[in-house]
Amino acid sequence: MKEEMKNIKLLVLDVDGTLTDGKIYMGNNGEVMKVFNCHDTLPLRKLPTLGVMTVIITSRTSKIVENRAKEMHISYVYQNVVNKKEKLDEIIKDNHLTYQNVAYIGDDENDYVAMLNCNFKACPNDAIDKIKSICDYISPKKCYESAVGEIIEKILK
Repeated sequence: MKEEMKNIKLLVLDVDGTLTDGKIYMGNNGEVMKVFNCHDTLPLRKLPTLGVMTVIITSRTSKIVENRAKEMHISYVYQNVVNKKEKLDEIIKDNHLTYQNVAYIGDDENDYVAMLNCNFKACPNDAIDKIKSICDYISPKKCYESAVGEIIEKILK
């Protein structure tokens, strides 16, 4: 594990395009399906046993995300968040942490400001260029190929 990773106490995750294939499947009554990769599950489940809290911050709202987060043992899920940086600041303050304690995996414009000051920033290979430009690590995998699991395993090595 890299020296700066020893301070990580919080992993923040985006959902669409990070934990999912980035597609939003909608029917007449709204969202009907999201595609997650099962290979992200075990790496995420390891983190709480190592003292790392896992948090989802997403701008969308979905019962599907709540259900999947429970399966992955995600500590907290914040949905319908307009300003991810403000929410992250609140989480950091409430848990007596600093940005040096935060790793963030995101992929799109709405993650950018929240990611900027984090100790470790990572993204799937198909993230937008603006996100890639600030990341410490870019997974060789795309979002639907278990990039999150691969990034966590990289962090843990």
